[in-house]
Amino acid sequence: MFLTISTTGTPERPATDLGFLLHKHPDNAQAFSTSYGRASVLYPEADDRRCTAALLLEVDAVALVRRGKGKGRGGAPDAALAQYVNDRPYAASSLLAVALSAVFSSAMRGVCNAKPELTSQQRPLRIEVPVLPARGGPALVRRLFEPLGWAVDVEPVALDTEFPEWGDSRYVRLVLESQTLTLAESLRHLYVLLPVLDDAKHYWVASDEVDKLLRAGEGWLPEHPEQKLITSRYLSRRWSLTRQAMERLELVRLAEADDSEVEDIDNAVAAETEAEEKPTPLAVQRREAILAALGASGAARVLDLGCGQGQLVQALLKDPKFTEIVGVDVSMRALTIASRRLKLDRMGERQASRVKLVQGSLAYTDNRLKGYDAAVLSEVIEHLDLPRLPALEYAVFGAARPRTVLVTTPNVEYNVRWESLPAGHVRHGDHRFEWTREEFRAWARSVAERHGYEAEFVPVGPDDPEVGPPTQMAVFTLSAGNEKEAKAA
Repeated sequence: MFLTISTTGTPERPATDLGFLLHKHPDNAQAFSTSYGRASVLYPEADDRRCTAALLLEVDAVALVRRGKGKGRGGAPDAALAQYVNDRPYAASSLLAVALSAVFSSAMRGVCNAKPELTSQQRPLRIEVPVLPARGGPALVRRLFEPLGWAVDVEPVALDTEFPEWGDSRYVRLVLESQTLTLAESLRHLYVLLPVLDDAKHYWVASDEVDKLLRAGEGWLPEHPEQKLITSRYLSRRWSLTRQAMERLELVRLAEADDSEVEDIDNAVAAETEAEEKPTPLAVQRREAILAALGASGAARVLDLGCGQGQLVQALLKDPKFTEIVGVDVSMRALTIASRRLKLDRMGERQASRVKLVQGSLAYTDNRLKGYDAAVLSEVIEHLDLPRLPALEYAVFGAARPRTVLVTTPNVEYNVRWESLPAGHVRHGDHRFEWTREEFRAWARSVAERHGYEAEFVPVGPDDPEVGPPTQMAVFTLSAGNEKEAKAA
C-alpha cells in the first residue's frame, strides 16, 4: 500500500515544514514494525518549493491471518487460499488507516513541539492514493471528500487494460487537493474515510471504535451530509454501535448550536427508567419452534441427530408426551457434556428410561435409528462438506425413515442484519456453507421427492420482509403411501 502527502512553499514558509508537522526528518528513511508488516516513511522530494512524504505499508499476509486467528469465508473451496491471496497488501484500507494513526499520531493530534505555530496553519496539500477500494464508486468518493473542502480527482481502475470491454474494477486512483485545511484535519479525514470506502475492517470492531470515530471526526463529522453512512460503515454496520455514535454526534451538534457543553445537553435528558425487555435468544426461539412442530406431528419417540451438548434433549425431557428420546452425536466429548447437563447419573429410573445418548455418524446408515416417529437435525447440515450431504440424506430419509423430520439451518440472507458479523463471514467457523432461502427450499424439495416425503417451510425468529428469518426450518412428512410402508417395515 502506498500514500503520498505533498505540499508547496516559499523561502519564508518552506515546504519542508512538512517534516516538522509529521515528526519525520526528510533526510531519513524510517521504518516501523506493526503486527501485520512494516511501515516505511521516506521523502521522494524535499526542498523549500516542494516536499512529498510517502508512507509505504508492506503487509505480511501470513501475520495478518495469524493475527485474525485464521478466520476465512466459510466453506468455499478457496477459503484457505483466499486468506493469503487478496487485495490487503495493495489496496488502501483500514490497515493503512491504522498505520497512519501509528506513524503520524502526533501530526494527527495537531502536536508539533518544534514549531507549534505550524499546526494551525492552512497549507496547500496534495494527497495521492494509487489504489483505493471504493464500494460505491467515484460518485461516493466525491460525496465523502468534497464537503470537507477537497478538490477530488478520482479515476476508476480498469479490470484489465488489455480487455477494456470488461469494464472498471471496484478500485480507484484518488488525488485530493486543498488550500484550506490543516495537516491534522487531512489525516483525520483519511483515517476515517479510507476504511469507510473499503467498507471493511481487518480487526474486530468493539465499543472503543465509537470513541475513535468521534475523536477523528471532531469538527467535521457532525455536519457531514453522509454522516449516517460514514458512521455505519466505519463501525462495520454494527447497529448498537452505530446508534450509540449517532446519538453522541447529535449531542455534539446540539451543543454547538446552543453554544454549550455536551455534558450540559446530556444532563438535560432524563435517564431511562423503564428496563428494556431483553430479546429472546435465537437458540431458544429455535427450540420452541422445534417443540411446537414435534407436538403438531404427534410424535412420541424422537431422535435428536447431532444433539451436541444436549440442550434440545433436555427440553424434550420436560414434556411427558415424548416417551423415548435418543440423542446421537459423533463427538464423545459432546455426549459427555450432554450427560452432565442431563445429570444422567442422578436421574430417577423412570426418567432415565426415556432418554439415551449414543455415538454415531450421520454419514452412515444405522439400524439403531429405525422405527422412530420423528428426527430432528437442528443446525447440523451446514457443518458437513457438501459432497457428504447425500450420505446424510440417505441415512436419515432413505434408511431410518422416521415419519417426521425437522431440519433447521441458518438463512445466509439474514447475515446482513447481524451487527457483529463481518461482511462475507459465516456465523460459525465450522460452517461449511450457509444457504439462501431458495437454495434451502430447492434442496429440501429434491430430498422430499426422492424419498417420498412432503416438505413445508417454517420461519424461525423475526421474519424480515427483505431478507427473511434468521433460521429456516423444513418440516418433512412421509406421504400417505410411504407411511404405510414404513410402518409395515
